Amino acid sequence: MRATPAKHTRWFCAILLAAAQPALAANTLVAAHVPVAVARSPMTVTPDCEWNRMGARPGRRSESWTIDGDGLNEVTFYGGIEPNRTLFREVDKHSKPLPRFSRTMLLTDIPALFESSYRIALNTPVMTIETIAPARFLGEKGVAFTYTYARVDEEVRRRGDGVAAIVDGRLFMIIFDAPAIFFYDRDAPAYRAIIAKAAIAR
Repeated sequence: MRATPAKHTRWFCAILLAAAQPALAANTLVAAHVPVAVARSPMTVTPDCEWNRMGARPGRRSESWTIDGDGLNEVTFYGGIEPNRTLFREVDKHSKPLPRFSRTMLLTDIPALFESSYRIALNTPVMTIETIAPARFLGEKGVAFTYTYARVDEEVRRRGDGVAAIVDGRLFMIIFDAPAIFFYDRDAPAYRAIIAKAAIAR
C-alpha cells in the first residue's frame, strides 16, 4: 500500500527527532532554587534561574553550564583540583603541557594559573587578567579576578570573572565567561547569585 503524504511527513519528523536526541541528551536542565552538587565534588550551588548543564566536561573535576548556548554565557565549576593536576584536559602534553596546581601556590597565584591554562587549552594568545582582589568564597579566604580575551577564530571580545579558594589543599573555583557585548552585562548577576550561595558539604 502506498504511503500517504501525511505518513511521509510523520516518518520524516520521526527521523529528525531520532537524529536530534543524542544532541539533546548531551545537556540537562538545572532547575532554579534547588541545591545541586557540581563537578563531581562536595561543592554545591543554588542557581536563581534555570541553566543547562553541558555534557562535555573541560576536565576530570569540572563541568560547565550555559543559559543560551556554548560561547554565549558559560559558568564553569572546578571542584577540588588536586595537587599536580591540570584545570583542563591536556591538549598537547609533549609540546604544550598545561600548568598544574600546586599545594604551595598562594591565592594570588591562581589567576596566573588560570590565564596560562586558558592560553594553552583554548589557543588564546590575547588575554589579560584585569583585576585581582581578596574575596570570601566557600566560607574561606579566597581570590576574585576579572579578565578579557579574544579567541583566534573570533573577533568578539570576551569578558570573564572568577573566584577561587584552596580548601583542604584542593582548588575550588567558579568562572563566568561571555561576550563583552550584551551577554556579559545581562548574565553576570546570575553568576553572582551562584557564587553567593556556593558551599561545601563537610
